[in-house]
Amino acid sequence: METLFAPWRFGYVTAVDRRSRDQCVFCGALAAEHDRDTLTLLRRSRCFVLLNLYPYTSGHCMVAPNAHVSDLEELDDATVAEIMLTARSLLGALRRAYAPHGFNIGFNVGAAAGAGIEEHLHLHVVPRWRGDTNLMGVIGDTRVIPEDLGTTFDKVRAALEAGENR
Repeated sequence: METLFAPWRFGYVTAVDRRSRDQCVFCGALAAEHDRDTLTLLRRSRCFVLLNLYPYTSGHCMVAPNAHVSDLEELDDATVAEIMLTARSLLGALRRAYAPHGFNIGFNVGAAAGAGIEEHLHLHVVPRWRGDTNLMGVIGDTRVIPEDLGTTFDKVRAALEAGENR
């Protein structure tokens, strides 16, 4: 049997039962003073972008409204537009940072649809590459993320800033 060495996962495994759900993860990130601590990449007037703490692939980001809502129908048109325009900018940044072959983009509205945090709506933007799904997921129920989140944060933030300055 092969061993996959991933020491950064220890914090997640040991913290699962200690995590507080008293405060919404997204609202907490929005209120935080230090963006790197919450992996917040970009703030806009109606939405913000942050890295997924448990990514499907390197560069897996989420765009969330500043308003604490659980359904797309609860947002005004201006917020929906800003979320989608921000996602479009994010695609360019992720292309510059990672050169993916494609993307999965979508909302999971409600637990039945797969939302892990259903109380605060968010749009997933997941870079994909040909061959990025392999037997690890089928045999070992494991995903391999080849990059730590700090490196991902630096790459995507730099690519976002480069796109804003075009």
